[in-house]
Amino acid sequence: MTIFLSDHLTLANIFTDSNWNIILIIIGICSILSFAIFIERLIQLKKSEIDTNSFIVNIRKSIKEGNLVEAIGICETTGGTIANIIKAGLLKHNRIKEKIESAMETAGLIEIAKLEKNAKILSIIAYIAPLIGLLGTVLGFIQAFSEMRISGLVDISASRIGEAMEYALITTAAGLSVAIPSIIAYNYIISRIEGFVLEIQTTSSEIVDLLSEREDDYR
Repeated sequence: MTIFLSDHLTLANIFTDSNWNIILIIIGICSILSFAIFIERLIQLKKSEIDTNSFIVNIRKSIKEGNLVEAIGICETTGGTIANIIKAGLLKHNRIKEKIESAMETAGLIEIAKLEKNAKILSIIAYIAPLIGLLGTVLGFIQAFSEMRISGLVDISASRIGEAMEYALITTAAGLSVAIPSIIAYNYIISRIEGFVLEIQTTSSEIVDLLSEREDDYR
């Protein structure tokens, strides 16, 4: 019986102590990954931004003057999400309105996918980080109750039980401290992307109308 209790206690200690460290390391990795993705997405969004008003004024002028080569050149020089989408429509300028819209819609899906790249990982981290912390909490409670059961409530080590409970709460707090910023970061990135989508829709619609009017004038 003594051997069983001793083996059980040793197994519980090894299992819990090692896994607490592993859990905290995993949560730490999630934190670093979340921060890195957030910064990378911010940089990508910044690169995709352009002075839309100035860009549209120049494109509108080139289209009305019939200089589509210049308009395409402006898109290539400007770069960015909206410029790439408008360029796709300009390249189909001699097609019917539906073809132009289709080309711009396809380009839009590609550009939005680029903006959303890796952003979903932030959502996943926000979801799993608390669960990983909860796993540490469960292991802590297992350790605490194991100490109580093995001691038979006669020689309970308050320090051991307190240590187990402390680690249990630390892992939960660590998981939440990673999840909360990740949720905020994810929603911020998504809100920025939604702003891009609205701007894309407005700009694309205007360019399609300009190209359609131009083609009607030539008929």
